[in-house]
Amino acid sequence: MNDTFAGDEKLYRAVFPPDIAQMYWRKDGTVSSAAFADPKGLSVDRGNYKNDREVLTDMSTRFIGSILRIYVKNCVDIGCLIRYLPSGKNPYHSEIHGSDRAVLLSKQQRYYLSKKAIILS
Repeated sequence: MNDTFAGDEKLYRAVFPPDIAQMYWRKDGTVSSAAFADPKGLSVDRGNYKNDREVLTDMSTRFIGSILRIYVKNCVDIGCLIRYLPSGKNPYHSEIHGSDRAVLLSKQQRYYLSKKAIILS
């Protein structure tokens, strides 16, 4: 993998379930914009064109809760910067930043991504 992200590549985000972190969920069961707020950079796993089931299997060994899916295009459309930042334990780790100057996503960016997110598990 390299640090180039194509618009059709999928990004996956783990979110605590409502019984652990209710603030990440709306009453109708959809994800809230709070699930996309992290002042240190929004941690995601890049899909690297694996199918959703493979990603879910891998991520469920490291995270509890629900897994959300968005596309790189969703991020690019609203001016987000995606950085490939693999770690020793996770070669797929990446971060979404609000821009090249702001790590935290704006309220508008967070809201937009919450509407585009698909809940996989």
